[in-house]
Amino acid sequence: MKHKLSITLLLLSMFLVTQFIGLFVVNAYTPQTVFNQTTGEITLDTTSQLPFGIETPETNFLAIIFYFILAFALVAIFMKYKWKLVIKLWFLLVIILALGISSYAILKYSTLTNISIIALAIAIPLALLKIFRPNVFVHNITELFIYPGIAAVFVAILHPLSVMVLLVLISIYDMWAVWKAGFMQKMAKFQMEELKIFGGFLIPSVSKKVKAQIERIKQKYKGKKMPAKIKKKKFKIRLAILGGGDVIFPIITAGVFMRAFPKQALFGIAGLIPALFIIFGALIGLTYLMTITKKDKAYPAMPYISVGIFAALILWKFIIL
Repeated sequence: MKHKLSITLLLLSMFLVTQFIGLFVVNAYTPQTVFNQTTGEITLDTTSQLPFGIETPETNFLAIIFYFILAFALVAIFMKYKWKLVIKLWFLLVIILALGISSYAILKYSTLTNISIIALAIAIPLALLKIFRPNVFVHNITELFIYPGIAAVFVAILHPLSVMVLLVLISIYDMWAVWKAGFMQKMAKFQMEELKIFGGFLIPSVSKKVKAQIERIKQKYKGKKMPAKIKKKKFKIRLAILGGGDVIFPIITAGVFMRAFPKQALFGIAGLIPALFIIFGALIGLTYLMTITKKDKAYPAMPYISVGIFAALILWKFIIL
């Protein structure tokens, strides 16, 4: 196992929590039929629309693939020429919109008014802190809500077959980018070292030896002024990371099946049964990967997550359908 058990369990827990938040957000924007008892008309609930004037684009699967390729190409160009400010502003805009969409999904069930303004009032300060004054707590808390917000946009433009094809393509790309080109490692290094941000969960930890060194320094200078040289002393920190793509694609897949099979309800939530199969399938795939990883080696997570999802869908088909 690459990381300590406690770190591994924390990463898996954050992954799972984000999946459930994702289902909540996706469900909040899933059109519901409304029956008017007076007129007898059946209409769609317009409150299911995305906020801030965001409209679901009418597009096809090939266009979606093109957009993904274009996004990766732009990131590669920005990294090559080190256009840090451009990347940060791009991240900032996406984070504001994603956090705003997730916040709006939660607030719409409250009795508050002007929830679009409130959602932005929550999203903007958090996004600014995340990009320009980052710390581990703010980073990971916001990650829990960013991917559900992004997923809510994509769920509406995909269907079961297209999302399964997308999983296969993303898994192939992930294997190439990690094992062959090393692009994922370069991108992660650039984000953390040059931008001081990272698209995914990030948990720092130190060894017992380093902890002991830090504690000795604290005890030595307790109640005294610590020399500048000691303050600037650097210690080796291990980072446990889980990329954002590994988190968002299971949410998108679960959301697509959730909308496609509304009669598969559970606890009064339409489409929840296939969505739960997908989420726990992805969790099992990711858990297996984390148990076989070795230190100082990079692994593509999407192939394992996708296999877990496909196995869960087969199980769902034979047990439920």
